[in-house]
Amino acid sequence: MLTAVLIARPDHLTDAIVTGLAEAWQGGPLRWLSAGEAAEFPLAACPADFDTIRAELLTRGVDLNLVPTATRRKKMLLADMDSTMIGQECIDELADMAGVGPRVADITSRAMNGELDFEAALKERVGLLKDLPESVIAQVLAERITYTPGGRALIATMKRDGGYAALVSGGFTAFTAAVAAELGFDENRANTLLSRDGRLTGEVAMPILGRQAKVDALEQITARLGLSDDDVIAVGDGANDLGMLNRAGFGVALHAKPSVAAECDLRIHHGDLSALLFLQGYARSEFAA
Repeated sequence: MLTAVLIARPDHLTDAIVTGLAEAWQGGPLRWLSAGEAAEFPLAACPADFDTIRAELLTRGVDLNLVPTATRRKKMLLADMDSTMIGQECIDELADMAGVGPRVADITSRAMNGELDFEAALKERVGLLKDLPESVIAQVLAERITYTPGGRALIATMKRDGGYAALVSGGFTAFTAAVAAELGFDENRANTLLSRDGRLTGEVAMPILGRQAKVDALEQITARLGLSDDDVIAVGDGANDLGMLNRAGFGVALHAKPSVAAECDLRIHHGDLSALLFLQGYARSEFAA
């Protein structure tokens, strides 16, 4: 048994869209998860025109996903940080403070789209930060970092129900530690920026944590907790997230680069991190405060 889940920005999902699709696909009873925002209904199998209808609804501001009904509730969240749990790419913000913003942002975009080798691209970008005062990190955290809507509720709700939350990033521990503490993650993993005498050296500690490190985190944490891949919901937006997204029971491409979304079954273009709870069958009234 499958469940069709429709998600949109608040007040953008109409009853006509949901009931029309449920009737066309001969789905089961309709359930609203959040009025005007998210709804679902059961299906016996994937409809032959699923891809066509999904693409059509996307142009109307609605995300359509199919999930297996029996295994929807997950026990672990594995999340990317930059442009996922927060709205920025931290290295781009540091680069902007260093006066090399456009150059670094271009490299970041190409790396996240899978056009460049992640490790080489990270080394190149970090090199451009040489001699930047280490104090700028705290300034960026205080003045430039914003949290993606729905993130706090996602973590709080899953942890309330016994879940575990891990933040895994190809970015830097100076940021993941702060973000993890603010949002309630149980642990965080990332790269370490090196500094000397209060200034960045333009180098990052080895080994560099990239795509494989996120898969390693999934394997290591699930083994430690006695969980399986299917118990995990992972979320990310870049090419270096694909390993964990394809391994997890639910791998969600959130506002992802086109090349990344194309490789993921679960895609969220219009919703926020609340979508990860809707996909698991939580109604908004069930979210943790």
